[in-house]
Amino acid sequence: MEVTRIVPGDVLKLPDNPGVYRFFNEEDELIYVGKAKSLKKRVSSYFNKQAGVNRKTRRLVSEIKAIEVTLVNSEFDALLLENSLIKQNQPKYNILLKDDKTFPYLCVSNERFPRIYSTRKFIPSNGTYFGPYASVKAMNNVLRLINNLFTLRTCRYDLSEENITKGKFKVCLEYHIGNCKGPCEGLQSETDYLNDIDQAVNILKGNLSVPRQYFKEHMNSAAAQLEFEAAQKFKDKLELLDRFQSKSLVVNPKIADLDVFTIVADEKFAFVNYLRIKNGTINLSLTSEIKKKLNESDEEILTLLIVELRDKFQSSAREVLTNKELDIASENFKMILPQRGDKKKLIELSLKNALFAKKEKYTSLENVKDKSNRVLKQLQADLSLRELPTHIECFDNSNIQGTNPVASMVCFKMGRPSKKDYRHFKIKTVVGPDDFGSMREVVGRRYSRLLKEEAPLPKLIVIDGGKGQLNAACEALKELNLYGQIPIIGIAKRLEELYFPEDSFPIHIDKKSESLRLIQKLRDEAHRFAINFHRDLRSKNSFNFELEEVKGLGRVTVDKLLKEFGTMSKIEQASEEELIALVGEARTRLIKNFFNQKREAQ
Repeated sequence: MEVTRIVPGDVLKLPDNPGVYRFFNEEDELIYVGKAKSLKKRVSSYFNKQAGVNRKTRRLVSEIKAIEVTLVNSEFDALLLENSLIKQNQPKYNILLKDDKTFPYLCVSNERFPRIYSTRKFIPSNGTYFGPYASVKAMNNVLRLINNLFTLRTCRYDLSEENITKGKFKVCLEYHIGNCKGPCEGLQSETDYLNDIDQAVNILKGNLSVPRQYFKEHMNSAAAQLEFEAAQKFKDKLELLDRFQSKSLVVNPKIADLDVFTIVADEKFAFVNYLRIKNGTINLSLTSEIKKKLNESDEEILTLLIVELRDKFQSSAREVLTNKELDIASENFKMILPQRGDKKKLIELSLKNALFAKKEKYTSLENVKDKSNRVLKQLQADLSLRELPTHIECFDNSNIQGTNPVASMVCFKMGRPSKKDYRHFKIKTVVGPDDFGSMREVVGRRYSRLLKEEAPLPKLIVIDGGKGQLNAACEALKELNLYGQIPIIGIAKRLEELYFPEDSFPIHIDKKSESLRLIQKLRDEAHRFAINFHRDLRSKNSFNFELEEVKGLGRVTVDKLLKEFGTMSKIEQASEEELIALVGEARTRLIKNFFNQKREAQ
């Protein structure tokens, strides 16, 4: 297929043929893939109907710098190519058809005396695969049924005729408990074994009537020969097969193989349910959740998912039922929008599943929101705050040997990280490892900027440090006339004590409290953010520490030491008890040896 590249100004030169178009931005990054019955009409519509286009589409159009088109023979071919390109490239403006979830299969191996086993790896040369199964439980039920009905081997021996003749193998426990007939010792013929495999394959194909007839004939034959014990065994297997089918949702035995797809959607999400019907029985039900990107229509999403899921689950059904009228012309299947009868009932059943998935999604979102509110209300009560702390900012310093001093501010909104509001600070006015001066500077810079921009102020400020750090932050707020307007607390490092300004006694929150865990999460996130920034600066400045070269001491340990003691000289002066409490005995010995050797070398 030939690919043509043009600029947006040449869209009217495109042919009036079906094909796939791809939009690229200024960095030549693929940002959108689409299909069209007429490339000229579809692509030009992005540029000549701006008044009626939604905001997200206007943003997409503003980024388009180049367009590639591929002509195909039919609209259905365009749909297949579009599906493939979206999965390969995951453009940011397309709905995501992620292929990261691997579904399990049942494989009938290509061996003498084949095995049937479950796997998530699809390697066609290994055997014949059935599935994939959307539910592991459903797959295990089928495998359990097969193992109960037939005596198939589970070992991985190479049961070649030569190996069996030479007596290389001995029967195992499976033989002694009746789950295997011992083909490894030649106790079961290959013909007899393959008869069981053939019947098992019929079950995997969904053709339960064939093994049912097989067991029924053997039961009657055994009874006619007065072999009542054998007849009872076949009767038990027949009843087991009937019980298995009764647990499946039987639609109508007269309904042939078909697929059912329905969609329910709102402004943000779409939910597509897929039912696969085989021999009048539903043997697969799967609901996919799609996050919309450009306010795609229900018909667009449903069309894309039909192609995607039929390919993923290897469906060969000639009929596809939907709840939306779709314009898909394919030689492989026929689209049907049923109006009455059993097929209409299947649409209603599928819709019921899609609606249930939608309800579950929004229930879980509400639960997350309720949990956030609960934690924030608890924090408000624990700290006696006037307002619910829906916007919290936490500050932390990071300086190592007084070089490259930095600070970080992380922001949580509604109890969750708001990473777009995180900020890094390079210390500008403080010389040397002065944590108090650094804290005063960054707090002052942060809130003088918010005041200047007239941006919302936080409902709570958290300072990672004890009284000294907290007092420094308060001085900065006083200079901006914000002291007393924004609640501010400090969290001490070791005992997880919380301090209020001008209060010499800390407040203690229950260690298991969700509100304390939220503050700890803020503090840990601020620390991580500061340390990562500091590492980047150290890397850029080729600033390395000899301690990191000591075998057994890594960056994490060194950062921990420098965070606690501030400078290399203070680490050297620290007592063994202090070091052991922080990094343990083994690392303390390494640290002391390092400094002793350094002194001897001098």
